[in-house]
Amino acid sequence: MLFYHFLRDISGNNANFDIYIRCDKTMNVTNSTIKLIASLSQKKYRVEEGCFVAEGTKCVRDTWDYFNCRLIVATQAWYEEFGHSGHLGKIQFANKGQMQRMSQFSTAADVIAVYDIPEDVIDENEVRNNLNIVLDNVQDPGNLGTIMRIADWYGIKNIFCSEKTVDVYNHKVVQATMGAISRVKVHYCDLEELFYEYSDMPLYGTFLDGKNIYRSELATTGFVVFGNEGRGISPKLSEIIKNRLLIPSFPKGIPTSESLNVGMAAAITISEFRRNSFIKK
Repeated sequence: MLFYHFLRDISGNNANFDIYIRCDKTMNVTNSTIKLIASLSQKKYRVEEGCFVAEGTKCVRDTWDYFNCRLIVATQAWYEEFGHSGHLGKIQFANKGQMQRMSQFSTAADVIAVYDIPEDVIDENEVRNNLNIVLDNVQDPGNLGTIMRIADWYGIKNIFCSEKTVDVYNHKVVQATMGAISRVKVHYCDLEELFYEYSDMPLYGTFLDGKNIYRSELATTGFVVFGNEGRGISPKLSEIIKNRLLIPSFPKGIPTSESLNVGMAAAITISEFRRNSFIKK
């Protein structure tokens, strides 16, 4: 049995052109697809399948133009409101119960997109001519997502992570980036080897015994390292980093919190780097 589905075509110059698309029952989601999408909550299956999910209207719409989409699963109501010609051939319909089975959150959204994980390509010129963020064993998905948003806001294109840093394609990270995952590239590598390869570039780190960041000379290019939520930057990397920065508490000598959340520290630090770049201009 066939049915007709109303679709808005928002491609090209036909932004307001309405068309009808003939859809078949075979476009309903299958059990195998439900199992596949549910399995992508685990990193090992994301690696095996080479794909990840974005869930929710905002997340999907923020990422649609930046990744190769394998599949979109949505309720018919979502498609009637947000669907467009770019979804043709990739859409499967699901009911609320099926969406909940696939969802990686307690409350299921009305749409899930499955994207290919892009090839990890490092543009050396881009790295050398810009400021870069480095994360040493950051574990919390929300922190990585927040730092990616900070990078996106301040025009930082590359974040380098230790192998033990939380996976950027974790569903909580993807959600927390608020679309920044579309523009900020995250690379996983041996950080000691990274610093050796770029040993001619400035290297900074945030420490509790560092120099006051507001009295420091800050370069416009280089690497800024932020450490694990509980342990900070690892001892091996600490030995390599010569430019040790401190975000001072205020007022001096008055008891305060032991430390800042790594996301907060990243925001303050990168803001100060950018402020200095404005002054130098």
